[in-house]
Amino acid sequence: MLRWMLHEAWSAMGANRLRTLLTMLGMVIGVGAVVLMMAVGQGAQYAVAQSINSMGSNLFVVLSGFTNTGGVRSGSGGGPTLTVRDANAIAELDNIEASAPVHMGTAQVIYGPNNWNTSIIGTTPDYLAVRAWNVVEGSPFTASDLRSATRVTLIGKTTAQNLFGDENPVGKTLRIKQSPFVVLGVLAPKGQSLDGRDQDDTLLIPLTTAQRQVFGTPFPGSVRMIMVQASRPEAMPQAEQAIIALLRQRHRLREGVDNDFFVRNLTAVADSAAETTRIMSLLLGAIASVSLLVGGIGIMNIMLVSVTERTREIGIRMAIGAREQDILMQFLLEAILISVAGCLIGLLLGVGGAVLANRLTNTPVMISGSTVLVAFSVAAGIGIFFGYYPARKAARLDPIEALRYQ
Repeated sequence: MLRWMLHEAWSAMGANRLRTLLTMLGMVIGVGAVVLMMAVGQGAQYAVAQSINSMGSNLFVVLSGFTNTGGVRSGSGGGPTLTVRDANAIAELDNIEASAPVHMGTAQVIYGPNNWNTSIIGTTPDYLAVRAWNVVEGSPFTASDLRSATRVTLIGKTTAQNLFGDENPVGKTLRIKQSPFVVLGVLAPKGQSLDGRDQDDTLLIPLTTAQRQVFGTPFPGSVRMIMVQASRPEAMPQAEQAIIALLRQRHRLREGVDNDFFVRNLTAVADSAAETTRIMSLLLGAIASVSLLVGGIGIMNIMLVSVTERTREIGIRMAIGAREQDILMQFLLEAILISVAGCLIGLLLGVGGAVLANRLTNTPVMISGSTVLVAFSVAAGIGIFFGYYPARKAARLDPIEALRYQ
């Protein structure tokens, strides 16, 4: 019975090909737009998620305070208010996984005939754990290198490419400010940060080496920032309060005196960026969904016209024994077929558009199985929803009146 009804529905659609195609066009555009917009939105979410993951998880940055000389304030990070001992004390707090003091700057790096201006980060071995940064070639520097202020370095992919090209940098000697440094290892690529900075354009060296031989320090043991990793996301508020309380105590700040340091919750910033991207993705999908609504209204209009044109046919079917539910099912199947056929074409166009956008503009796109499933479900739902009223109207026609219809 169902097979015969599908055959009849297909024949009815084929009898008016142009009208069926135009009716289907609303669904094609709607589904294609939804798939394309969702692919772009999910691609943007994925790119932001990758940037967040590259930073590390549950991170705080503690910046040193500012100096005030003759009324001129240096800004955050300009004053020597943080020390290595502060970082060690923070690492002993509850809810803290690890901390790593950082003393950084930029310098010209030279290897053979090549040179490159890059970011130099002086830090401890814990920095790699805090940032979830792996060494893909060679090995990291150790606590022994830190104690001895050894001239060794770990090199980022971008810096390695600009200095060494295709040559393996491990074991080679480069110069930082005319001082020779041996490359111990190559860092795994991390890509861009949320602010667009290339995280792979960097060198890591022991903190003591940076303080004594590369950048110097205004006071022994002072650092510009401390990277801190909380043990778990739920503990971050308590960890932040504990860091502030500890540093105020260590720096002997009386009540009412402003902090001489700044604590930044990087996870909160990253979550805000992810939420913004998620909302953008939902808005894109919602705007594209308007086309589906328009397509559904078009299906209803054409089905109403079809019921009017086929009134006599409906009367004949009823006269030879067709039941009300048979007529209802017949017209519902026609509406669903139009919706699903339009959905299939729209899916192909949407996927093709997403691939084309990725090829032409390098825009990240992601087409998930859930998007395809939702598109099919929505198409069938629209066919049933907007096709039900015309089908119900056809099923409730009076057979005698229908046979008299001219």
